[in-house]
Amino acid sequence: MQYLVTGAAGFIGSHVAHRLLAAGHAVVGLDNLNDYYDPALKRARLARLTPSAGFRFAQIELTDHAAVSDLFARGGFRRVIHLAAQAGVRYSLANPRAYTDSNVSGFLNLLEACRRHPVEHLVFASSSSVYGLNRNIPFTVSDPADHPASLYAATKKAGELMAHAYSHLYRLPVTGLRFFTVYGPWGRPDMAPWLFTKAVLAGQPIRVFNHGHLRRDFTYIDDIVSGVIKICDVIPAADDDWDAARPDPATSSAPFRLHNIGNNQPVELSRLIAALESALGQKAIRENLPMQPGDVLETAADIDSLTAATGFRPTVSVEEGMRKFCAWYREYGGI
Repeated sequence: MQYLVTGAAGFIGSHVAHRLLAAGHAVVGLDNLNDYYDPALKRARLARLTPSAGFRFAQIELTDHAAVSDLFARGGFRRVIHLAAQAGVRYSLANPRAYTDSNVSGFLNLLEACRRHPVEHLVFASSSSVYGLNRNIPFTVSDPADHPASLYAATKKAGELMAHAYSHLYRLPVTGLRFFTVYGPWGRPDMAPWLFTKAVLAGQPIRVFNHGHLRRDFTYIDDIVSGVIKICDVIPAADDDWDAARPDPATSSAPFRLHNIGNNQPVELSRLIAALESALGQKAIRENLPMQPGDVLETAADIDSLTAATGFRPTVSVEEGMRKFCAWYREYGGI
């Protein structure tokens, strides 16, 4: 099967493409190789994919409407896994336009291409950040998500609304996945596992926000990839029981679904740090700091809908996941 994976040089995208290629599928990987973090890491991820005869790389900006349209005209894609985005809550405070460019304008170009060159299924990445100020724990996809705490979250929520509009107007089968704090080998250098590991090995303090009293649904990359690929085979249809008088945000009279994808086992930041110390055999020097703007106290995924649809069940504990990440980092972390 011919897949398009956007963000193929990114953390999640490169893992998804790798798994698809291993299963014998053909993959076109799209990425712009921007410098949000060191492009050398992105090229190293791509180097794992390029030896496969089934892989072709397209360096394209999603905001380039003509280039995206041309790629789809030549591609013959049956399924599209859209993982490209401008990520990072804190970066959105300093560079807000990067988020509207990529996550709104870029996604619009992709949606237009999917409707003009119809695909069997579009699966796209949303984020647990859309829950914003919601305090119902665990977060369920039927909860309102109307009070974002950052521009990043607002652009991901906008993406969900845009995707629903295209699904409604053009009967485009679309599934959105709200990702919860993904980590593991080949991860992002701006996230806590990488930042903490780098600091501990260098004997430098780690910045622990809200004095460590944050809970996150840390989800290991292998579990995430399994869920993404499984949901690709579950093509949504219109929900005949959907009630416009009592609308469920997670489903629709259009062929549209939303699911959480996470570990369903949130842990305190202090437990992640303890797992890191155990994996490295070194103690962390902690610099306790207050809560950061745009951050939330806790994320926790209710994954019942994804489990019902695919059988998805995460299996990797934070202790096992951090051992695997640290082993990878010791070998490759100097990139």
